[in-house]
Amino acid sequence: MQYSKLCETYEDLEKNPSRLKKTEILSKFFKPLKKEKDKQIIYLLQGKVYPDYDEREFGISEQLCIKALEKSSGVSKKEIINHWRKIGDLGKVAEQVIGNKKQNTLFSHKLTTDKVLDNLKKLPELQGKGAVDKKLSLISELLTSATGTEAKYIIRTLIGQLRIGVASGTIRDSIVESCLEKNKENTEAVQDAYNKTTDFALVFEKACKGIKELKKVTLSPGHPIKAMLALKADSIEDGFKRVGKPAIFEYKYDGFRMIINKDEKGKINIFTRRLDNVTNQFPDVVEYIQKYINAKSFIIDSEAVGYDKKTKKYTPFQAVSQRIKRKHNIQELVKKLPIEINAFDILYYNGKELISEPFEKRTKILRKLIQNHKYKIRTAHQLITSSEKKADKFYKQALKNNQEGLMIKNKDSKYQPGARVGHMLKLKPAENELDLVITGAEYGKGKRAGSYATFTLSCLDEKNNKFVEIGKSSGLKEKPELGLSFTELTKKLKPLITKEHGRKVNIQPKIVVTILYQNIQRSPTYKSGFALRFPRITQLRPDRKADDCATLSEITKGYNRHELKIHY
Repeated sequence: MQYSKLCETYEDLEKNPSRLKKTEILSKFFKPLKKEKDKQIIYLLQGKVYPDYDEREFGISEQLCIKALEKSSGVSKKEIINHWRKIGDLGKVAEQVIGNKKQNTLFSHKLTTDKVLDNLKKLPELQGKGAVDKKLSLISELLTSATGTEAKYIIRTLIGQLRIGVASGTIRDSIVESCLEKNKENTEAVQDAYNKTTDFALVFEKACKGIKELKKVTLSPGHPIKAMLALKADSIEDGFKRVGKPAIFEYKYDGFRMIINKDEKGKINIFTRRLDNVTNQFPDVVEYIQKYINAKSFIIDSEAVGYDKKTKKYTPFQAVSQRIKRKHNIQELVKKLPIEINAFDILYYNGKELISEPFEKRTKILRKLIQNHKYKIRTAHQLITSSEKKADKFYKQALKNNQEGLMIKNKDSKYQPGARVGHMLKLKPAENELDLVITGAEYGKGKRAGSYATFTLSCLDEKNNKFVEIGKSSGLKEKPELGLSFTELTKKLKPLITKEHGRKVNIQPKIVVTILYQNIQRSPTYKSGFALRFPRITQLRPDRKADDCATLSEITKGYNRHELKIHY
């Protein structure tokens, strides 16, 4: 396929904010793809060249893109940067400088999607000496053959800012409309297949062959899947009302999610909630799995919790969070920051998928499978009861053990990968807590000059696939040894600047933080329609992606529940 054809679709999607219109545009684009050999064009529509579960990144900075534009267009770096500062969109800069060159040279181009995919796929593999020059050459080769419009989307893809407003739900609905009869059953089948594979190209290929072929898609150990997520409960009483009696209560651990896989060949893989493969970072966990889980194959959902070697007391998430990203001095960290694995669900066991089985059955299988060893690996603390009094006692016990609170689960529920479900709830004393993404910042004055002092917080408007502002926070530490500091967060955010205007900057939505706040109120100031009173950033969440942050619908529900309490 000519890349220009894909770019025409990008343009149509960018111009039409309506989700229904986007679905119509995409479904028309998908229909001819049935005849195309390479379905990987779907990855490009997501701004990627690999499936969602693949953690490889282009590793391309705005500065390298500017060099490539300079090399391909003949326009000076200084002129490109000045232009970028004025309009704040490096893609549009590329469109103009490459477009003007084409008009002057009358250069004919035949850039294909295969060529774009091929060059972009090579980028993550280039490392070490000479890698930057090789990356520059691959990008420049594409830009030299591109029109202005094509250059715009090449650059936007490279820096992760495609800006066409296509969420996974839109791709799902478009696959249904282009391959199957449009109905609820087929939509659920496509979503189910994606949840099991996190690969829309594969789902599209199966859907093109019909619903029967699509329903054959199963979980596969070693292949990452999205974790099932919980909603909030206001109290134990509220939990019982929403999941029924008896309910299954488990500790809500103050750690990070680990989905542990073992395939039929005995290979062990460990994935985070972000779908990152962190097996090499956790040799201690691999050892526990080999020693204390006797099964040929499985997929187990769990939480990794840190503890103090001397006191044996459990520590908060931020104390062990550095183990997720660290790739060097692993053995030193294993000794310094030990963790305990608390397993709470099993999705696959010895060749059989279990996600459609009731949770009560799954948890029984899990508890027979794991040999409990405290401070190594164990099954989650659990209570099955209809008694509020017993549940409250269990809740207090969890808090006493330095855990966050409780999970409240319906005993008959399925496991729904990637879904935020109402049959699994979380209960914590800090009710007014959210995970949000930083989308802007402002430089401070006086002792905070040179660092960002105020941070714009946004939630995800999932219907429009946009991040919308909900508040600003400035509550950080002055000194790093006291906790998350202004200088530390500034250092992480500076490479993500997309636009500067005076002392304020726009930030690419990548960094997720946990915040505490007093309450939610209606506000015309922010695009979300809400504002948080007295929001305070408490910690970074490197284990979460931007689209894992709180959604606008969640915040709306939280606001409505609060209003009902007041009026009641």
